[in-house]
Amino acid sequence: MISDYLTGIESELKETKPERHNAVIQSIAKWIADELKKGATPNLNFICTHNSRRSQFAQTWSVMVQAWLGLNFTRSYSGGTEVTACNERTVAALIRAGLKASSKGDGNPVYTLTDPESEKSVRLWSKLFDDATNSVDRFAAIMTCDHADDNCPFIPAAELRIPFTYTDPKFADDTEQEESAYDETCKMIATDMIRIYRAVQKIRNGK
Repeated sequence: MISDYLTGIESELKETKPERHNAVIQSIAKWIADELKKGATPNLNFICTHNSRRSQFAQTWSVMVQAWLGLNFTRSYSGGTEVTACNERTVAALIRAGLKASSKGDGNPVYTLTDPESEKSVRLWSKLFDDATNSVDRFAAIMTCDHADDNCPFIPAAELRIPFTYTDPKFADDTEQEESAYDETCKMIATDMIRIYRAVQKIRNGK
């Protein structure tokens, strides 16, 4: 179950206190808290080149971690600089984490990932970062891969642009390490989403 998966991650956090992305996490959390203080809804757009792996993990866990914590701080999107498809290995890792999945369409199918406990769901498919479904007046551009960060120098309407990069699990495709590589990336991104939203809570509570 997702609650067990995320509770286990948070228990590990209390023991390990990872330093990965510390400054970035604090910057994102502060931006979210500042937007909330203004009475605005923070919009997070997670961007990688193909919108098929890391950005999809980030969008999913941004939604699911908030639901698990009983929060409704942000709206979460994802996009790429090219359109391909949400990789089926990404979806498989999310299923192993406890989500249920269904899909509609071919080529670039739309996957619906649902937490059976909270009934919270997120729809995943590959699209450009400025796709009409991502259309908002202002947002934070969270760059989850170096390639997209380097090759997309200007993102209109981005109030914050910040590198939040991860190694692409694609390196393990069709090898014995494939499943473990995707599971590791999935868990790493879920962990960082917990860290972000816990940091927002601390800022709002004056801690």
